[in-house]
Amino acid sequence: MLTVAQQVAHTAQTLDWFIQGAFRREGFDLDFEKHAKALDAVTSLATARSMLETAYVNAIQFLRSRSPEDIERPLPPGPVMGGQPISGIVWSMVEHTAHHRGALTVYSRRLGKVPPHALRRMN
Repeated sequence: MLTVAQQVAHTAQTLDWFIQGAFRREGFDLDFEKHAKALDAVTSLATARSMLETAYVNAIQFLRSRSPEDIERPLPPGPVMGGQPISGIVWSMVEHTAHHRGALTVYSRRLGKVPPHALRRMN
């Protein structure tokens, strides 16, 4: 189980993981125990949100700084998307972020919190 702060930090961590894995010769870092230990240190939602903002900025900068040819090169061989075009990480980042946003939405609603956009639709 992850705290809310850790879920947000994990989302940031994973955005960075996709970017790093796309260009590491050895591919994606599969030391998930190390990644989990890093999350143990995250106790502040404000810190986690800052991490996520930085990860988004870095991902956007990464994508804008690459040519179409760079983005279509194959990912390093391996069990995570090995050989697929680097561009495939974009959908993976979107899907992973949506997964955690959805989980946090469910947790919030279970606590009786309703997102502001849902309130507008109810009125």
